[in-house]
Amino acid sequence: MGKTEKKHWLLNLLIVVTIIVVALAFTAHYKNWVKTENEELEILSGIYFVKIPYSDMDSVTMVEKIPSMERINGFSVKEREKGVFKEDSLSTNKVYVYVDKLSQQKIRLVYQDSMKLFLNMPDSTETELMYQFLSNKINPPKE
Repeated sequence: MGKTEKKHWLLNLLIVVTIIVVALAFTAHYKNWVKTENEELEILSGIYFVKIPYSDMDSVTMVEKIPSMERINGFSVKEREKGVFKEDSLSTNKVYVYVDKLSQQKIRLVYQDSMKLFLNMPDSTETELMYQFLSNKINPPKE
């Protein structure tokens, strides 16, 4: 009887650990975690993380659609699109996509001359505020 109790204990532990890992993965991918520091923008979405110094940013625009690209890795679920892409099969430039809602406008950020990033939040107001913030960082308003 001791061996079956030990097996049940191990199985229960495995189930609990699996549930915790799945919950953490869901929480990490649930939305884009954006942090604006003094000198850089940090974006975390699941296993995807990028730090972009404001000084490396070249342009920021709002776009309706993401261009057609080839996925290197990542995922799409309903309105979410996250991962690393390339513009086409010949390109070596990576495009980072952190889109929580495909039907809303996205921020297109170009940095380090040719690196691209697409970003939006579940709430269009948050996306607009982030766009204004980044625009002011790239082109500070004249006083």
